Amino acid sequence: MIFWKFLLLFPLLTLAFSHQPLDPHHLPRPLIIEYPEHAEPRFKELEEELKLHCTSWRFSVEANNVNPWKTIPEECVEYVKDYVTGRAYGVDLERVSNDAGVYAKSVELSGDGKDVWIFDVDDTLLSNLPYYADHGYGLEVFDQLQFDKWVEKGMAPAIKSSLKLYEEVLGLGFKIFLLTGRSEGKRGVTIENLINAGFRDWHKLILRDANDQGKLATIFKSEKRGEMEKEGYRILGNSGDQWSDLLGSSMSIRSFKLPNPMYHIP
Repeated sequence: MIFWKFLLLFPLLTLAFSHQPLDPHHLPRPLIIEYPEHAEPRFKELEEELKLHCTSWRFSVEANNVNPWKTIPEECVEYVKDYVTGRAYGVDLERVSNDAGVYAKSVELSGDGKDVWIFDVDDTLLSNLPYYADHGYGLEVFDQLQFDKWVEKGMAPAIKSSLKLYEEVLGLGFKIFLLTGRSEGKRGVTIENLINAGFRDWHKLILRDANDQGKLATIFKSEKRGEMEKEGYRILGNSGDQWSDLLGSSMSIRSFKLPNPMYHIP
């Protein structure tokens, strides 16, 4: 064994004690992988193409052209994550609230307490982003049991721009109705969460009771708006993150759609 080791070392020892300069070509060379010069631009081009694809998909979602859908495209997970955790989502939310505020200030209220503004709760007033951050930002199929566990924690933070609009609308004299797809069993924790997040003085909080279970959100919310109108209320404004919050019958004079590329509720 020693003999073989010496035999392997002999060429190197010869070079070490030689007076001739070392030729680097005689030594082992490190492995160097050289990519073609055009590879990096090509990667950037593909990345930009994917971003455009996902932006286009999100546009179609917000325009209600993709209907129905259950999960976000797998290739758009990072795009959606970057959007909802970055500045763009906040800017879009602020834009919606600012536009709604401009409209609210332009309305001449009757003064009889019958002028109404409706707000959805989930991802309109309260943000469920912490929940969806743990569930692929919409990549996972919606799990009602898991979501209910999150709701029971009562930890959903306020969407700041929505809280600002809420306070403006309240100060202008609108009657505020909260209309949510949450079940009646979640009333206590929903009220607690809303108050802790800064919301107050709403006129009525409407949730799904036993008779409303299984109804599409569009139908359920249309029926509740119809009941408001029968009671003499005038629905002048409506804010929601789903088209099902806004469409159907007994629609408001103006509706304001908040962005939400993470899930779709029919």
